[in-house]
Amino acid sequence: MAPIIDAPRTIEWQGKQVPVWSMRTVDYSLLLSQDPAEVEKVVNACLEDGYFMLDLDSIDGRRMLEDRQEVLKLMGRFFAAPLEAKNQYGLIDSHLGYEPVGSRTGAFGAGTKDGYEMLKVSRDEIQQGSPRVPSPIKNSGDLRILEQAIGSCNTVTKVILSALSTGMGLTGAKRFENSHRNDRPSTTTLSMMHYLPAEVTGQHKIGHQKHTDISSLTLLFSDQWGLQIRPPGECGAREMGFVAPKPGCAFVHVGDSLRFASGMKFQSCIHRVVPFKPSEHRYSIAYFLRAEDDTMFMDSEGRYVTAKDWHDQKFKAFTDPPVWQAMAPKSMILGGMVEDGADDPEPVAPPTHGSTKED
Repeated sequence: MAPIIDAPRTIEWQGKQVPVWSMRTVDYSLLLSQDPAEVEKVVNACLEDGYFMLDLDSIDGRRMLEDRQEVLKLMGRFFAAPLEAKNQYGLIDSHLGYEPVGSRTGAFGAGTKDGYEMLKVSRDEIQQGSPRVPSPIKNSGDLRILEQAIGSCNTVTKVILSALSTGMGLTGAKRFENSHRNDRPSTTTLSMMHYLPAEVTGQHKIGHQKHTDISSLTLLFSDQWGLQIRPPGECGAREMGFVAPKPGCAFVHVGDSLRFASGMKFQSCIHRVVPFKPSEHRYSIAYFLRAEDDTMFMDSEGRYVTAKDWHDQKFKAFTDPPVWQAMAPKSMILGGMVEDGADDPEPVAPPTHGSTKED
């Protein structure tokens, strides 16, 4: 079991004390065994919060933690290459290839661009023998590393999905995993993100904009501060607060597709990434489990769309200028989640350091 670490209630950022929101921790080994109490815990986390920590530090989850370490080494090699070399990969598809810094809106909205570069690998491409995976990866040991990581992530997220189906009393074709079959096309993706230091990107290329994910479930790994969430429901008026990294754990959150599939019972997680230490290189790994392309559901505006249509529309919204994002359906960027209160109205220079303080 991972050690229990009590996160501070606030942490200093941008010259003020910002909340560090508490959350449930779900034991993967117990979930794998369909332990009734753990199944109930994960269902309640998705119904009430839309996110939880998943403890993987056991014989059942440790392989995933080891695969993650190998992916981090791969990322170090890839992102250290000259930009010209990385750009040769290109963005082969919306869920496959390389995106340079500044491809999307930044953490502080209009007037900023994102401060990260990203390498994305499609699960379908790996499963099909990687016909469109860039040759430098295909012809090296890196392909094996990505295969193992995607396999581990897929198993972990399917265990969660199965537990949610059981906990919600779903049977037969209505179970969530029956729209996430391994042999059907989907945009399921392993994304590797490198957030560059502020002194490299400049004031107007910062973090990652506030949004909900396109995915059904997102399995996210990062040992560094920077991820912020806005609690849903009655907490929606509260400010964005940090997620404290927890050793041996992954942060799991619900995306749009699973919220839609649950009939809006589950909460999607509103989140963004901000620079915490301006001088550091921040690395994160996200596995986006997505429904089969032809899965049909009703979105939060009452439109019937397929999972592939939703993915393509929202991906376009992510890369559109803010003025065009404002013209998209209101549910697009935040998946229909309702929030009150304001975040940072103008870009603010990141602090020179962070410190914690208990209330």
